[in-house]
Amino acid sequence: MKKIDGMMLKDMFLAGATLLERNRASIDALNVFPVPDGDTGTNMSQTISMAVKDLGTRTAPTVSEVASLVAKGSLRGARGNSGVILSQIFRGFSRALEGVDEMDARHMAKALRSGADTAYKAVMKPKEGTILTVARVVAETVEKPENRTEDCLELMELVVSGGNEILKRTPEMLPALKQAGVVDSGGKGLMMVFTGFLAVMKGESLGDLIQGDEALPMPGEYIDDHESLDEITFGYCTEFIVSHPKPGLKDSQVARLRQRLERIGDCVLVIGDLEVVKVHVHTNEPGKVLQMALELGELDAIKIDNMFEEARERLAKREAAQKELKEFGMVAVALGEGLVNIFDQLFVDKVVDGGQTMNPSIDDLYQAIESVPARQVFVLPNNTNIILAAQQAAELTQKKVYVLPTKSVPMGIAAAVAFMPDVSGEENARCMQEAAERVHTASITYAVRDTTFEDREIHEGDIMALVDNHIEMLGSDVTQIAQDVLEEMVNEETELISIYYGEEISEESATKLSDIIQEQYPMCDVSLSYGGQPLYYYLIAVE
Repeated sequence: MKKIDGMMLKDMFLAGATLLERNRASIDALNVFPVPDGDTGTNMSQTISMAVKDLGTRTAPTVSEVASLVAKGSLRGARGNSGVILSQIFRGFSRALEGVDEMDARHMAKALRSGADTAYKAVMKPKEGTILTVARVVAETVEKPENRTEDCLELMELVVSGGNEILKRTPEMLPALKQAGVVDSGGKGLMMVFTGFLAVMKGESLGDLIQGDEALPMPGEYIDDHESLDEITFGYCTEFIVSHPKPGLKDSQVARLRQRLERIGDCVLVIGDLEVVKVHVHTNEPGKVLQMALELGELDAIKIDNMFEEARERLAKREAAQKELKEFGMVAVALGEGLVNIFDQLFVDKVVDGGQTMNPSIDDLYQAIESVPARQVFVLPNNTNIILAAQQAAELTQKKVYVLPTKSVPMGIAAAVAFMPDVSGEENARCMQEAAERVHTASITYAVRDTTFEDREIHEGDIMALVDNHIEMLGSDVTQIAQDVLEEMVNEETELISIYYGEEISEESATKLSDIIQEQYPMCDVSLSYGGQPLYYYLIAVE
């Protein structure tokens, strides 16, 4: 196989997305940390599903167009650290293929190298034994002189064999993986994508490659989002239904309509059977589109939108909003009615749903930043798995954005309290981060899987106390473990203990715990608030 065209690359990405989606449960199960968090397989699957959702609109794309669509889609949809890194791999892949109509083995090797390098640059402190290692070693494998080939199929076989080999060795690089007896979940997810690539190139079925009982459809259905278009080439969004086809209508006539529409527009969608056909196209000749479709039958539900006018209205709104901007605004990530109310009271402009149990996408965070009527915006991710996504979102906006690396909601609350409207953005960022770093957070939750971590035998259902995201102790009683972990955290310098109880804890139980803690630590101020966070019984902050 000397060349790969745009149609084949499109099928490769769709197969990789499908294989990753259908194996996400088995990839989630590889996660070493047993907390109810946004798991790797789920985050990567949601990322790539967004990446490929627009591919169905292009029936004769170039390699460059396919790679660009995937890169843009994955950047919008990236969730969690693993999803962001995957989006950066695709971003680098796309950069290497700019202007390429058909890809040969040399292009593919260059794209793999660019993907690995771009992903490494996106992470402040790259860690080996992860998806980054797998991406890098795959690129190094195909660059070795003895492996150089002009056969794309042979090269992809090297990618899969070399990637699987380094994946098996990830436990040697990360002790936590070795102790749990698993390979890196992010690396496994990436290899699912590459395995899907190879299956398409060899003409194989994906069925034999599915692990577990997942049997989900091909990801993504095209959603027409005019606001996401970088520029408008074809200005009229034209939609209609061929509701009463002419007798004897053939599939070939429907296919020919699709081909004719592609010559005079983009974002073409022609779907349905020989009884009802739905048509969507962006074009500058909507009348011609309707005339073509009348050859198939009667037209119904005709809708034509002027996207040029829509764009002018959006620009006018943005310009008007720009004139009314305040200087500072804040965005925070949190989940739970009580926590959202707390941030509202601290004058946080926008609270994005998410946190320990659900990681928002880059686009979720970007849209939140854009919605805040301020020139400078402070972003409080409040979770280690969201910081990287927030940093990527900050690069998409023209506003001045300060992403404070808050790793828990109590850290975010402390940062918001420290905000001062009368000082500069840089000074605020420094003071808010210093306030956040004075907070130590205990999270009381339960284990979602059996594992061995940091020399601890952990069983599904065990009550766990995590201090600053490190497992501190295990037990069977929520109240008792909350008391026990505070004995480890409180010292003579502690002044404030803040308790946020979750949706599964009654006010009576929370008040009882608060009274016990106040009695044990009379030198400290103890505050109790309803957080309403799911799955985490208590978040307890010590300052």
